[in-house]
Amino acid sequence: MRTNEITLKDGIDRVRPEDFPRVVEVWEESVRPTHLFLTESDIQSIKPHVQAELEGLSGLACVRDGQSNVVAFVGWKEGKIEALFVHPSWHRAGIGKRLVEYAMNQGGSTLVDVNEENKQALAFYLHIGFCVESRSALDGMGMPFPLLHLKYKPA
Repeated sequence: MRTNEITLKDGIDRVRPEDFPRVVEVWEESVRPTHLFLTESDIQSIKPHVQAELEGLSGLACVRDGQSNVVAFVGWKEGKIEALFVHPSWHRAGIGKRLVEYAMNQGGSTLVDVNEENKQALAFYLHIGFCVESRSALDGMGMPFPLLHLKYKPA
């Protein structure tokens, strides 16, 4: 929970193996208010796969609060952002943009897929310079959750 006494640590840190329980918690807490198209059953069925998917990424970095708890993370692979999740207590604090810039600088990540129904994420990416390139009717797991494929286009 974000309070006036809790601040963010400077910089971006790597996600360590002992961070994964908290990373999965951040994922789950972030998904509920943003992925309204998912049922609780969907979330619970995806949850066991989250850590394994994240461990397969070539880059995984986080922002921590003053107590060293992960509050947000980004993961990338082969020039594409595969995960960006910010705990809802920290939305609109500039963390998402900072992590995207990090993934772009460290991993050359200029691509990202966004669930079409995740209006908050789409607005965020469009605001920071991404453009919709194409659309898929199914998500990466073959589920009927349409994806928008975005590419960064600097101004």
